[in-house]
Amino acid sequence: MAQARAALRDVVPSLVALVRSVPDAGSTAVGTWTVGDVAAHLSHVFRTDTDAVAGRPVPQAIVTTAGMAEVNAKMLTEDDERDPAVLADRIGALADEFDGVASRSRAATVDWLQGVRLPPSAVACHLLEECLVHGHDIARVAGRPWPIQRQHALLAIEGGALPLIAALPPAAFLNLEKAGSYRARFEVRLRGGGRTLLVFDGGSLTLDAAGARDVDAHVSADPAALMLMFIGRQGQWKPLLEGKLAAWGRRPWKLARMFTVISPP
Repeated sequence: MAQARAALRDVVPSLVALVRSVPDAGSTAVGTWTVGDVAAHLSHVFRTDTDAVAGRPVPQAIVTTAGMAEVNAKMLTEDDERDPAVLADRIGALADEFDGVASRSRAATVDWLQGVRLPPSAVACHLLEECLVHGHDIARVAGRPWPIQRQHALLAIEGGALPLIAALPPAAFLNLEKAGSYRARFEVRLRGGGRTLLVFDGGSLTLDAAGARDVDAHVSADPAALMLMFIGRQGQWKPLLEGKLAAWGRRPWKLARMFTVISPP
């Protein structure tokens, strides 16, 4: 939690300044969302994750791509604020509130979306991931740099995404139409971090603690690059050419399909 709070204190001021600097909140940022939509959504994530760590009720949601699209659309419909300056102030205030709540949290686990029990640190790392990814979305439209520090991306993945994969139903992170026949095992080595075994098995994604046995491929990845690939913000070829992604083993070609099968909520 201390590392996640420190990372958020590093990232949020840059995020707030980025949101405030956007000249046109109506520009399309990602999918059908405008920059204003993304900034408003970020404020909703801060509110939800703060309430979770504080032990307050959180929105009813099914944590799948479709389920989260539905709850996010509802929140955006109910919130008509799209002014970048106002949303920047809101995000800054909510970040301060989250840090205060997180500093006082002594719970081993808290209730998150879909009734999932998570360590408060996992909620904080989820919030960090949202800031990093959506900061990337806004910066790309605004033509501004958005460097992601390796340690921040590591926290987002190892402290947030992996605990969520372990806690949620095995199909939560998959496109089931594409994943039904997909079977693969990857040992993922995060540069500067640890190793994780991802197991895809006919519509399920699980983490295997048994070790790197019978794997189709070993994967070495820069954490920031992998995070953006995992969340669908960039393809695999640029990281491969830049040396930020490498795969070897018996069936390394299976990695290409993995990025079409994954569909994070």
